[in-house]
Amino acid sequence: QVQLIDSGGGLVQAGGSLRLSCGAAGHTVSSYTMGWFRQAPGKERDVVAAINRSGRSTYYADSVEGRFTISRDQTKNRVYLEMNSLKPEDTAVYYCAASPKAVLTYYQYDYIYWGQGTQVTVSS
Repeated sequence: QVQLIDSGGGLVQAGGSLRLSCGAAGHTVSSYTMGWFRQAPGKERDVVAAINRSGRSTYYADSVEGRFTISRDQTKNRVYLEMNSLKPEDTAVYYCAASPKAVLTYYQYDYIYWGQGTQVTVSS
């Protein structure tokens, strides 16, 4: 069992930036494809971004392409989501997740470990 701990959420004004961080207690995330997902009130949880094991391949949802950047630091055993030019519609609970898939995937059913979520609120 891999326990993911995501953090870095908060309240920010539109146009601002936040960086989310995800780590694993007692485990390494380097052997997993990692993803960030979000769930806004009254909506289903959707993928935001994903990164493969090596960090050389990434995926972004159309709604965040060009504004968000997913990255991983193997030496620190962490995965990050840099969020810039935030919009009120980015308001959601953000979750990091880990998939044992060797290839990049953005399907939720491929992810078997999930963080507890961190709230991001963007005010207009």
